[in-house]
Amino acid sequence: MTLIVFIISLLGSMAIGLPIAFALIFSGVSMLAYLNGFDVQIISQNMFNGADSYSMMALPFFMLAGDLMNRGGLTNRLVDAAGAWVGHFRGGLGYVTIIATLLFASMVGSAVASTAALGGILIPMMVKANYDRDDATGLVAASNLLSPIMPPSAPMIVLGVTANIPVSHLFLAGVAPAIYISVGLSIMWFIVAKKRSVAPLPKAPVEKRIKATVDAIWAILMPVGILLGLQTGVFTPTEAGVVAVVYSMIIGLVVYKELKIRDLIEGLISSAKSAATIMFLVAASAISSWVMTVANIPLLVSNLLHPFIGSPRILMLIILGLILIIGTTMDVNPTILILAPVVMPVIREAGINEVYFGVVFVISIVMGLLTPPVGTVLNVASAAGGISMERVVKSVLPFLLVEVIIIVLMIIFPQIVIFPFQILSGV
Repeated sequence: MTLIVFIISLLGSMAIGLPIAFALIFSGVSMLAYLNGFDVQIISQNMFNGADSYSMMALPFFMLAGDLMNRGGLTNRLVDAAGAWVGHFRGGLGYVTIIATLLFASMVGSAVASTAALGGILIPMMVKANYDRDDATGLVAASNLLSPIMPPSAPMIVLGVTANIPVSHLFLAGVAPAIYISVGLSIMWFIVAKKRSVAPLPKAPVEKRIKATVDAIWAILMPVGILLGLQTGVFTPTEAGVVAVVYSMIIGLVVYKELKIRDLIEGLISSAKSAATIMFLVAASAISSWVMTVANIPLLVSNLLHPFIGSPRILMLIILGLILIIGTTMDVNPTILILAPVVMPVIREAGINEVYFGVVFVISIVMGLLTPPVGTVLNVASAAGGISMERVVKSVLPFLLVEVIIIVLMIIFPQIVIFPFQILSGV
């Protein structure tokens, strides 16, 4: 009955337009009232404990680093470098989009921010080259799901803190799936471009390729350095965020000289607002998580899923289906904060590698960014591409299908995620 109280109070408060963070607080208070345990001290203490996390400090730093790199000219240089190497292929600007998004994802960690930053650059560029506007918008939207997967990933930081999984392990485990998705999107784009008979751009001379690569080398080195630092244990994810901020400031101010003091101040304000929103969500969800634990809801869910514990793949597919349904109406971080405390005990009881599950879990949740009616990335891509939501949904479907297939393959063949992670982490 406690679970029913939680669901009704959460969905009901969201239905009347209450912000998700306040809806989470209301559902937690409703469960406490139902259990005759309402206490203001419990609410305040759990909210404080939920936000009091050293690992969560990585979130604002990485957000700030991505913002500064975008303002400091690194985004344009990544696009130029990718275009110089693959722009002359049929549909070459589509491959530029995928490569640029993969590289930019390793600096931002947010699909919405990445879509806004790259969509305004790449969609007009593709339309100017006579690409179909709908195809270009759909590809940009689908490609930017790499941002919450490729480290540093904001959702993986939230999951690591919520589920007590090492954030550095989640970061390293996200590299291989990001590459798989990039390859899958490239294959689908090849089919789309061939069908549209898109004319290739002129082949860039070798000198231009080398120059574009040299110009972008400082942007490319940052994610490489972060991954090496995490892999070797030189710094923690939080310290890596600080390193990323300092690095982006130096490159933007001193090397490229495009980052101004005004940009720095605006970036600080913007990233602080974004981080505060997520931190408040984490704090609000801590109440519900505590009450659900006291009410033994994870045990209830475990009992419901117990018949499938002996079949990890079936269990994963069931959870995947549940996530995809919930993701159509709820944003990424609230979904993680609500579901992680409930499903993680089941995953551990089934003997499933928690890092592997965490990566698949996050990828499955971010699919909701591409599914209506919420589909935050769809809304941003629609605005960037200047087309209706209906047209974006239609154009993104082939790419979304590819991403779902890749998730299913990762569930059927878990070693394609676990083995690369073991190599990168040395575990």
